[in-house]
Amino acid sequence: MAKDLNKVQMTGHLGADPEMRYTAQGSAVTTFRVASGRTWKDRDGNQHDDTEWFRVVAWDKLGEICNQYLTKGTRVYIEGRLQTRKWQGQDGQDRYTSEVIAQDMIILSPRGERGNVGDVPADMSYADDEEAAPTPARPTNACSKPTASAPA
Repeated sequence: MAKDLNKVQMTGHLGADPEMRYTAQGSAVTTFRVASGRTWKDRDGNQHDDTEWFRVVAWDKLGEICNQYLTKGTRVYIEGRLQTRKWQGQDGQDRYTSEVIAQDMIILSPRGERGNVGDVPADMSYADDEEAAPTPARPTNACSKPTASAPA
């Protein structure tokens, strides 16, 4: 049986500082929004700019790293999978949200353009060792480590 693929890769800028919380089981979960822009020309040669906003969720160690080093305006590369969740609103209507469950994050902004983020190299990357990140209802207790480090 062939495997299916659910993979999202994007670059963009954070629209606000990340927000981190912990689940009842003690797993860190960080959420933030990323704006990804594109420019295109119509048939008449007029240039158009579009911005798409993505909600990103990072779990466990990756969530802690994102919360510690990312700030509003930081340019990032995010890799993960797309997930749509359903819930009922206060009015009883079904609501849906789609979000990127991050499995890898690379800071693309130069150090001077990132605000106060400490001594993190611009090419710092973190990849989740798990094949699939947990859903909000079932976080895992997996520990992972960064995939890249600063050049010596």
